[in-house]
Amino acid sequence: MSVGVRLLDAPVNRRDDSRAHKYIVDHVKPGTTIKRRIVVKNSSEVQRKVALYAAAATVTKKGFVIAPDRTENELSSWIRVEPDEEALAAGEEVEALVTIRVPRAAEAGERYAVVWAEISGTDGQQIRNVGRAGIRVYLSVGPGGEPPSGFQIGPLTGLREPDGTPVVTADVRNTGKRALDLAGELRLADGPGGLSTDPVRVEAATLPLNGSTTVRIALDSRLPDGPWSAKLDLASGWTKRSASGRVSFGGATVPAAARSSGVLAGGLVASGLVLALLFGFAYRRRSQQREPVPQG
Repeated sequence: MSVGVRLLDAPVNRRDDSRAHKYIVDHVKPGTTIKRRIVVKNSSEVQRKVALYAAAATVTKKGFVIAPDRTENELSSWIRVEPDEEALAAGEEVEALVTIRVPRAAEAGERYAVVWAEISGTDGQQIRNVGRAGIRVYLSVGPGGEPPSGFQIGPLTGLREPDGTPVVTADVRNTGKRALDLAGELRLADGPGGLSTDPVRVEAATLPLNGSTTVRIALDSRLPDGPWSAKLDLASGWTKRSASGRVSFGGATVPAAARSSGVLAGGLVASGLVLALLFGFAYRRRSQQREPVPQG
């Protein structure tokens, strides 16, 4: 049993904000009404009734936290979804309208909620099963322009865990006035033998106002210790930051004799190449130093 939901549109002034194409993200003045279209799909193999509604959420040091069931908060009470229920055949989609009416007396601040699409049914034993999918809502309310978003990335650090996994870490702190959903890429270059890695996707939990977190990026265990030149690019919507530095993963670095250029595809192919080159180099050295066999 499953249901899907996606956002159809975003504000014109947020066309370059990647978050606004995934979530309902906006800043409005008290007394404003905004509307967003969503598409809901019944991914079940039979016809289902889909309920559409808003419920509470909050952002804490644990990230974006969803309240249970249909718990209401201030923002969810401002939201209406039309239709609020629809019977959909297997694989059928329907467009719905989300309307958010902000009271004129609303106090300034950022609020959070989720617009849910929910289907339910019973199995042969009369046990009720529920499946739902949602779209997050980040709504900032207040006079004037939107509160600034910002964050800082601390120094990059490399380590190797006991199981051999190399990890790059960085502390990130929210220095702005809005919650952040951080995502980006880590790149390693100028490694042993001139190796580089393919970009590694990075995501972090939602970061609250004045919050901080440690971003940990696990890499392939066959990655040489280094040192490497590391560059971490992170963004939350159109707010972007970068950090660079030299990192190592502990232990001895790969000898410079194992020269190889090219890209480390997923941290797998080129590291194997380095080991092969090292083995071949050592074998040739032993062959050259072997004493001639006496004849006669």
